[in-house]
Amino acid sequence: MPPALSLVADIGGTNTRVALARGKLVDPGSIRRYANRDAPDMAHVLHKYLADTDTPHSDITGACAAAAGPVRDGVAELTNLDWRIDRGVLAEVLSAERVAVLNDLQAQGHAIGHLGHGALHPVLDRPEVNPKAAKLVVGVGTGFNAAPIYDTSQGRFVPPSECGHISLPVSHPEDFALSEALGDSHGFAAVEEALSGRGIEAIDRHLNGGNRTAREIMAALDAGDAGAEATAALFVRLLGTVVGDLALIHLPFGGIFLVGGVSRAFAPYLDRFGFAAAMHDKGRFGPFLEQFGVSVVTDDYAALTGCASHLDHMRAD
Repeated sequence: MPPALSLVADIGGTNTRVALARGKLVDPGSIRRYANRDAPDMAHVLHKYLADTDTPHSDITGACAAAAGPVRDGVAELTNLDWRIDRGVLAEVLSAERVAVLNDLQAQGHAIGHLGHGALHPVLDRPEVNPKAAKLVVGVGTGFNAAPIYDTSQGRFVPPSECGHISLPVSHPEDFALSEALGDSHGFAAVEEALSGRGIEAIDRHLNGGNRTAREIMAALDAGDAGAEATAALFVRLLGTVVGDLALIHLPFGGIFLVGGVSRAFAPYLDRFGFAAAMHDKGRFGPFLEQFGVSVVTDDYAALTGCASHLDHMRAD
């Protein structure tokens, strides 16, 4: 008898990805992407997906949504989108027996170790460690967040977090000016205001003036534009600094995994612009940080796999 059918969704600040899964396996052919601006709420997206794929409600026994925002008691308030996601909506729309709402980084954490071959782009090598060693997933995309991953005797535990809203570190003279510029615009210079899609644009505006989009900045970087290179260099140094701080907090000997569209876009440039040097720039703890490997997750649908894995664990319980 095949595993029960589940619906999984990854709700970002810009797009929502929806798919069907059996057990821990997501059906690649079932994945659909919807622009959030075209829908008033999550229920609208789910109804459209079921209609687009001709999937009967009664076939779905489990549902899990990963949301780009804080989750409390099964309710998600999206950080960059005026949607409210809760288990009641999933259960009502889908009539599912098992429902769950996760923070998107929690879902990414549940995906680690269950991704397909070639889904990881190595940045820094990791020594061999106990497979149950703590891990860390860091998301850089529309926003910024990170979450530790713990594999326990009761299963995987990925606690929620909203660390994108902690203070942006200031360790170089040029950081002070950037921090002041971000503070002038938002009242508080948080990590996410620099390390995200809009963060790239803010750094570029600060260094070069103008109003280029993140896509235009990356295209200019590919073309060898000096201003775009300065933007990328500052972005990568700040990313390395923050990842190093998070590594010291969580001690992820099992590896650090960078996820999200911005992480994937910067993967070819991390070595060139000194990511490792910035991550290890912690004084006497610099050598200690060399124990933590870093990879970029290249699978754009990893959160869907994480949702499926989480539901499968719920089923086993």
